Formats: sequence, C-alpha cells, structure tokens
Amino acid sequence: MNTADTTTDLAEIWSYLSSEPLLWLTATLVAYLISDAIARATNRSPIANPVLIAMLLLGGVLLLTDTPYQTYFTGAQFVHFLLGPATVALAVPLYQNRAHIRKSLIPMFGALLAGSLTAIASALLIAKSMGVSGAELLSLAPKSTTAPVAIGISEQIGGLPTLTAALVILTGIIGAITVTPLMNAMGITDWRARGFALGVAAHGIGTARAFQVNQTAGAFSGIGMGLNALLTALITPYVISILL
Repeated sequence: MNTADTTTDLAEIWSYLSSEPLLWLTATLVAYLISDAIARATNRSPIANPVLIAMLLLGGVLLLTDTPYQTYFTGAQFVHFLLGPATVALAVPLYQNRAHIRKSLIPMFGALLAGSLTAIASALLIAKSMGVSGAELLSLAPKSTTAPVAIGISEQIGGLPTLTAALVILTGIIGAITVTPLMNAMGITDWRARGFALGVAAHGIGTARAFQVNQTAGAFSGIGMGLNALLTALITPYVISILL
C-alpha cells in the first residue's frame, strides 16, 4: 500500500469517526482531564484555569481537523444538557447555608444588587460607547450569570444566544483568573465576601475556582451565583429599557 492509499484510508477513518457523537464527548472529557492535571501540577495557579486550557485544546483540535462547531456540539451536547441540572443544584448551597443568609440578608442583598446592576450596566455602556449596537449589544447584558439562564435571557431580549454563551465563558474565566490576586491586593480576607463576590461576577467557573481555594468561599460563591441568576433574569429588561 502506497502513501496516497494510506492517506486516503486515514481520511476516510477520520471522516467516519468525526461524525460519531461519542468522539467529541470523549474529546471534551479528555481535554478537561488533561487541563485539570496541568492545574494540579501548577498547584492550582489562577492562570492554569482548567476551563481555559480545555477550551484552547478543543479549539485547536477543531481548527486543525477543520471540524465545524455544530458537528462538535452534536457530540458534546450531553455536557451542555448537564448545565440544566447543575443550575437546579444551586438550590443545595442556598439551603445548606440558609442560616448564614438570614443573618446577612441585608448586606448580601445590597452586594447582590450592586454587583448585578454593575455587571449589566457597565457591559452595555462600555460596549455602546465603542460602537456596538443591536443584537450584539444586547447579548452582553446577561454575561455574568450562569450559561443556561444567560442564554434564556438573551433569547428573550433579542440578543444572540451563541454569542452570549461565549461571553459567559470568557467572563467566568477572567473572573477565576483575576479574583485571587485582586482580592489579596484589596486586603479582603473574609471568605464569605470573597466567595459571594466571585459567584455574582463569574458564575459557575468562578464558583469552581472558589471551591478550589476555600470551601466556605465556594459555598458562598454558589449562593451568589444562584441569587444573581434570579435577579439578572428579573432586572435585565428594565435596565436595558432605561439605558438603551
């Protein structure tokens, strides 16, 4: 068998495998396992964020193999499906920490309202000042809440759900990378405050980072993430009507 035949056979094999959903689900899981191993090897450095590394690995594979995103998503949609149950599971830390919430209800509500409004308003105003408009601008509004909720909000307000999903991921990664050095520089040592702020600003990816740093911070990050998802869904249309 000559080289041309071998190349043709490999191309046919790849064409067959790439159309199989299990391939891309497996690729997603393997990419995350590799990324998590790198994160552990660097002692969970903020820069070695597993989601960021996995995204770069998968993006590189799709680019090198000239695989359309829709083909990848067809195989990896089971992971996307799990976002729904994961969002519902946010009720668990809320319930487990209900006593802490009752004790700190007023300051937590103030922080939640300030964080949610700032996330929406700053994104809209900065993007608008830079010439962004239309559906692209509206897609920015729910970027700081968890993906399933953000996508739903984007659909309702006339944004682009796919763009919103990408912005949500970027927001979470940036938050997870910058939170530890930023909080340390600001001298914030209360794990409840650190976690809650991260959950409000950087949703699930930030919450995962909070749990890596401290269990209390992780619990309060989950609380902030859940409450922000609810509040963002309620106030986004009103903020848009006022600012735009």
